[in-house]
Amino acid sequence: MIGISPEKVVFIALQAREYDAKVASWDDSPQSDDAENDPESILEDFSKGRPPPELAEFMDTLNVDEKEALVALTWVGRGTYSPEKYDEALKVARTEHINKTRDYLLGTPLLSDYLLEGLSQMGYPVEQLEEDMIQRRPDWPTTSSSSSSD
Repeated sequence: MIGISPEKVVFIALQAREYDAKVASWDDSPQSDDAENDPESILEDFSKGRPPPELAEFMDTLNVDEKEALVALTWVGRGTYSPEKYDEALKVARTEHINKTRDYLLGTPLLSDYLLEGLSQMGYPVEQLEEDMIQRRPDWPTTSSSSSSD
């Protein structure tokens, strides 16, 4: 048991994917080496520095145990802890409780990837959970693995 429903984790991950998204843009710069000198110049940031309101509001409704579980799952997903050490990660998340868990998590690059990887490592069927969630709300972005055709 991870302390939060996997469906909530997938919902947060899908919303966070929108927040994290940056896409390559057309570099119409007259100087060919601009991208080398300023690599971020070729990226467009559509997040405008704010998470989707739905995500922030949803994260605010989580109880303390669920927020700590999200932190622990994030740590498992990024490799800080192994799945076998999940209880230890949860204990550290509790003892080092972050006052603004939402801000900490939303400030984590690749949050969506880490959450889904953490769920997967904990033995949850991430692709199925993600497909189920997307079927309920088809406007969410998909991962390359869940959008491949047969």
